[in-house]
Amino acid sequence: MKHVFLTLLISTLFLTEKAQAQGGVCTNFHRKACYMEGTRRDARQFMYNAQSKSGLFSQGTVSKMRCIVYKGNDYRISVCCETILGEKVNFKIYDSKTNELLFDNTKNDDTQQFEFSAATTRQLIIEATVPVGDTKEQKGKAMDAACVGMLIENKLSERTGFSQY
Repeated sequence: MKHVFLTLLISTLFLTEKAQAQGGVCTNFHRKACYMEGTRRDARQFMYNAQSKSGLFSQGTVSKMRCIVYKGNDYRISVCCETILGEKVNFKIYDSKTNELLFDNTKNDDTQQFEFSAATTRQLIIEATVPVGDTKEQKGKAMDAACVGMLIENKLSERTGFSQY
């Protein structure tokens, strides 16, 4: 019985390690490479939002993700990329219902960060594109691919104007 239990334990550990390795070379890249500020003790600072994501991108690939923003919150969206593809990622933000373009970083000095206040609760679509350029092989990834991180942070908006009278 001990032998069977030991065999099951070793098999489980092996399968868990294999599953984590298959999770991708870019897992949590946004947590490691994108600038994040704030702590749980300081409510005035931006905090990590669980809608943040990372992925392996090929050059020229366009990828979209959905994000819900809530009224009464300020948001900061930061994009970061491995240097083998340069230091810039193009991204656009659309309203998911109207498909209205709300922000395009290529029209804003290729900024890799965007801050805004949510006037209403709504769903956004964030579209990221890795530009085409020269690359080199790095850590077993294809020569034309790199990790890209989309870090989303939020905080409660500062009250402005008069309070209720």
